[in-house]
Amino acid sequence: MYICSMKKSSLYKGLLEPIIIQLLKDNGRMYGFEITQKVKMLTKNELQITEGALYPLLHRLEAEGLLEVSMENIGNRIRKYYSLTKAGKKETVGSKKEIQSFVETLQILFNPKLA
Repeated sequence: MYICSMKKSSLYKGLLEPIIIQLLKDNGRMYGFEITQKVKMLTKNELQITEGALYPLLHRLEAEGLLEVSMENIGNRIRKYYSLTKAGKKETVGSKKEIQSFVETLQILFNPKLA
């Protein structure tokens, strides 16, 4: 018998983009560490986003025109804040629908009696 083990982190991996987009929609502008802490808090430590996963995604979303960046001097440091562009705000609607459809499909697979 073959048993496949799946880590939860691999389940969340494909959902990272819509999670970030939704957070920015709900909170306006945020900086990277703030995003990681908000996700950690909201999910009660269930989901912890690493810098290695977060920053490449933020840079890609910026390159795609979904995010804009502003810089602010905080003490001796410059902090990068990310916020949604108009295109990014439109993306939240499609992203949310995609996730809802995905969850409904999973519910059908795992709870066929509810379908």
